[in-house]
Amino acid sequence: QDAFVAFHTDKVLVSKYLKPLQIGELAPDQPSIEPTKNEELVKDFRELRATVERMGLLEPNQLFFFLLLAHILLLDTAAWLILFCFGTSLLPFVFSLLMLTISQVQASWLQHDLGHLSVFRKTKWNHLLHKFVMCHLIGASAKWWTLLHSQHHAKPNCLHKDPDIDMHPFLFTLGKKFSVELGIKKKKYMPYNHQHKYFFITLPPLLFPTYFHCHTFYIAYTKKYWADLAWMLTFYIRFFYTYGSLLETKILNFPISLHRMLESSWFVWVSQMNHIPMDIDYDKNLDWMSSQLLATCNVKQSLFNDWFTGHLNFQIEHHLFPSMPRHNYWKVAPLVKSLCAKHGLEYQCKPLLTAFADIVHSLKNSGELWLDAYLHK
Repeated sequence: QDAFVAFHTDKVLVSKYLKPLQIGELAPDQPSIEPTKNEELVKDFRELRATVERMGLLEPNQLFFFLLLAHILLLDTAAWLILFCFGTSLLPFVFSLLMLTISQVQASWLQHDLGHLSVFRKTKWNHLLHKFVMCHLIGASAKWWTLLHSQHHAKPNCLHKDPDIDMHPFLFTLGKKFSVELGIKKKKYMPYNHQHKYFFITLPPLLFPTYFHCHTFYIAYTKKYWADLAWMLTFYIRFFYTYGSLLETKILNFPISLHRMLESSWFVWVSQMNHIPMDIDYDKNLDWMSSQLLATCNVKQSLFNDWFTGHLNFQIEHHLFPSMPRHNYWKVAPLVKSLCAKHGLEYQCKPLLTAFADIVHSLKNSGELWLDAYLHK
């Protein structure tokens, strides 16, 4: 299966765990591809993956990732040094907050690379540094992230299977089909016809400091991720020790909450620009490439866009090859475009601001569809 190949870098190791699950083999006359999947596309995509492997595009450039980590640590240190050297008045505080926010967001992009096992050739080194970056530098559970994000990649934009769209229907109504369904059923958890307005004051600023902050501890505790919890504790010890000596205890929580809100806003706009405007539906059991293309789109490449989005402007390539190091996305993009053209698949690529605007437009359209169906007698 293409999903299995995409997720597992060490095929020999995981095959050992699969042997006890084998229940038989297909007869020679039985089809190996389900009728809902495009057989020719499956064949061509597997040839593309073989080409990618031959070109060495799955091999990481560790200097690239070392420099990423170094600039994250420098920004993190700079945030504290600004307050230490210039005091805690308004201007130094604002610059310190800016450095801390940039450091945290860039750490989020790096932990994403580590969680996808794309930084080191050996899985254990990816896991170890993932805990350092996600748990110690950010203060969240690495295993919690892997649990949720793997589900997202397996079935992107599929209701009840992709946790990233669990906000439907309790906070937002997503997608044309589900918005109409919700309206026909006369369900109204929120004033969805205004969701493109309240989006600005809900999901972007509040996802991290409210839901994610609580959910990561809840999952880590209930699933007994004790190592993650211990690592996460070191983030708070470090933060309160370093900043507690500079800020009064009563206002120490303020920079934590504020930088979480800024970090959350940055993250939400970047992560949702590739998915919310795309097709959202039930799982149709399509082939790997079709399912990923329907749920993802790209943003045009530039040095700033690459850095600002953690190379998630190449969302299509990332979803097709989740273990590929991000510095190679631009190399495989022309091959993916060519394959899309051959099979008539849409390869969407937008300017950054257009991608942001499309989030709002899609929410507005979904809300209007819901209202029309809701009011229809």
